[in-house]
Amino acid sequence: MTTDVTIIGAGLGGLTLARVLHVHGIPATVYEAEASATARTQGGMLDIHEDSGQPALEAAGLTDEFRGLVLEGRQAIRVLDRAGAVLFDKVDDGTGGSPEVLRGELRQMLLDSLPANTVRWGHKVSGTRALGEGRHEVTFADGTTVTTGLLVGADGAWSRVRPLLSDATPEYIGMSSVETYLFDADTRHPAGAKAVGGGSLFALAPGKGFLAHREKGGTLHAYVMLARPRDWFADIDFTDSAAATARIAQEFADWAPELTALIADGDTAPVPRPLFALPVEHRWARVPGVTLLGDAAHLSLPNGEGANLAMYDAAELGKALAAHPDDAETALTEYEQAMFPRSAAAATEGIHVHELFYGDEAPHGLINMFAGGEQTP
Repeated sequence: MTTDVTIIGAGLGGLTLARVLHVHGIPATVYEAEASATARTQGGMLDIHEDSGQPALEAAGLTDEFRGLVLEGRQAIRVLDRAGAVLFDKVDDGTGGSPEVLRGELRQMLLDSLPANTVRWGHKVSGTRALGEGRHEVTFADGTTVTTGLLVGADGAWSRVRPLLSDATPEYIGMSSVETYLFDADTRHPAGAKAVGGGSLFALAPGKGFLAHREKGGTLHAYVMLARPRDWFADIDFTDSAAATARIAQEFADWAPELTALIADGDTAPVPRPLFALPVEHRWARVPGVTLLGDAAHLSLPNGEGANLAMYDAAELGKALAAHPDDAETALTEYEQAMFPRSAAAATEGIHVHELFYGDEAPHGLINMFAGGEQTP
């Protein structure tokens, strides 16, 4: 392949694309805004699905390495009501199709699989522009630029590459999460640890709830979910951790103490995370020399598909480019025409899952989904 490949964003999608291209002997350069691989914590647990994330890792030649990262027992699922009563409890018997790994470890595995200097750290994109004939210029915050014949935006919700293709911008979905961690929970937070169990906890009611995952070393990673306007969260001073925690916990005053402890007893400052989505049918006309993958292309309601779809997009794009090394436009067309309906279907399913989590029938619709053997979100 003679066209130079420039990838913006060293998340799971961008790195998977670089790795799949590397497997096929195609070099690529990844530009990432963060200063280093350890500049920030890389999220929590991910369930890697057998019909998306796992095939992507197979295409990257990393299945064995991935299996070495799997945390056994974490596919266990527990659903509680607001009083703390267990409504659904499924153990991890080892037969599930969505093994759990830590996002940070998965990202590091991908980084370790790439040639040195593939990722250029500390390159925050400030703008992009078309130069004609399929070439594009990327400008970084320090004023430097790079010109490329194939530009891939793997730069997430607020992609700086997306405007080359689409005027769409993510919109707030009416719900935010507040994130916190509890460390050494079995010893220091035993009630919360018991409530969460060995894997994932869902304690839900219409418009609100607690999600939590058991990570390594007794760490609980918790998310408090609230359907409130952005202004409601803006009125909370999150620089005052104690006051912010108390205000969020107040919304669950009649919930079981072992559940409210997941926010009230957090060992880290609460972090608000407003949730956004692109239109379900987001797509664009083919523009020579540029495309998108993952959240940059199809940010949707959180439903456990985001990371899996980003990696799957990346693998499919990488394979298409390898199949058409002398005709990148044919590769991009094939990739996008398959990606658009795939992502729209996933976004539609995400809306359905979101309703099961936080709609009027919560949590019973979710229990029915779990009991019916549908894929764990």
